[in-house]
Amino acid sequence: AVVSCFKRHGAAAIDTPVLELRETLMGKYGEDTKLIYELQDQGGELLALRYDLTVPFARYLAMNKITNMKRYHVAKVYRRDNPAMTRGRYREFYQCDFDIAGQFDPMIPDAECLKIVHEILSDLQLGDFVVKVNDRRILNGVFAVCGVPESKLIPACSTVDKLDKVPWEEVRSEMVGEKGLSPEAADRIGEYVQLHGGLDLIEQLLQDPKLSQNKLAKEGLGDMKLLFEYLTLFGITGKISFDLSLARGLDYYTGVIFEAVLLHQENEHVVEPLSVGSVAGGGRYDGLVGMFDPKGRKVPCVGVSIGIERIFSILEQRLEASGEKLRATETQVLVVTPQKHLLAARLKLISELWDAGIKAEMLYKKDPKLLKQLQYCEDTGIPLAAIVGEQELADGVVKLRDVTTREEVRM
Repeated sequence: AVVSCFKRHGAAAIDTPVLELRETLMGKYGEDTKLIYELQDQGGELLALRYDLTVPFARYLAMNKITNMKRYHVAKVYRRDNPAMTRGRYREFYQCDFDIAGQFDPMIPDAECLKIVHEILSDLQLGDFVVKVNDRRILNGVFAVCGVPESKLIPACSTVDKLDKVPWEEVRSEMVGEKGLSPEAADRIGEYVQLHGGLDLIEQLLQDPKLSQNKLAKEGLGDMKLLFEYLTLFGITGKISFDLSLARGLDYYTGVIFEAVLLHQENEHVVEPLSVGSVAGGGRYDGLVGMFDPKGRKVPCVGVSIGIERIFSILEQRLEASGEKLRATETQVLVVTPQKHLLAARLKLISELWDAGIKAEMLYKKDPKLLKQLQYCEDTGIPLAAIVGEQELADGVVKLRDVTTREEVRM
């Protein structure tokens, strides 16, 4: 579903190496740089395993002098994290990325990325979700008008990003205690970062006497208004929330940032639905390609990453809860013999089925018991059994058995 959505939007598939130069990855991920897997000196080169698919993509564009590309990439990334399987955090996991690189009119590609998130999460039927949207420029403008010095912007950003997990009081005390902000600045930030809404909130902030004086915030709010106009045309604003607490910890974002969260209702009386965690995220990173270009040529980019492993763990939990079986294979038919000394008949029939393009299996025993073969169908979810016994061979037919209903037809 995910790849077909990327293809539907006209993206080409690319691949990049698992190993990158250490310096390529360093300093791009904020506080998460400590989670990069570094390797020892390999013949004079310090290497690291890729941490995401975005930085390698930017390096790829710069090295190949590409200024215009729409791509998707499904591959493994590596993080020296503390894996807690239940929370969907791993050290090696797949990411599914879609990115649009190139100089275009504002917010058109950004709106398409949000449309893709909406399509994928709706297709997968994961339940209710919300896509939080913000802009780094709005956030930086908020920090500036609240009196945060430039040197403390990124640390303040990563602290605000925790607001979806911990209450404002904790965020405030970390800002003041650990990040060295003044209590007044922290309180002023609190007035802004607890706001969320839609077009009405954007209009309200455009009228805000302090924010409207800030060039960055004004630009960001203007683009955000445009984005919401396009999202209205796509008909998806019902699931989009302009959320000033969204910061996303990565250093390379320059404009719009977004994150999709699944919601679950604990019971009918909950006013604010609880979040299950982020299943997709992304944003605009206009400066990244320039970092790898010897002449510093910039290529504006916007992209989205789908957290496919987290989505899988949610789907698996649901299947377990409902008692349904998750099929690991696509086998359509198991070739079965009810009596002994019929291995040759099975091998001939399965070969004919494979040659006809039918997905077929058989047990690797000369004389398996009939019950064991049918049990294998049930355990693995194979829907049909093709039975060739002495009688069938004599009549030149095959008996086809529907494993669930146990109905049989001779063919």
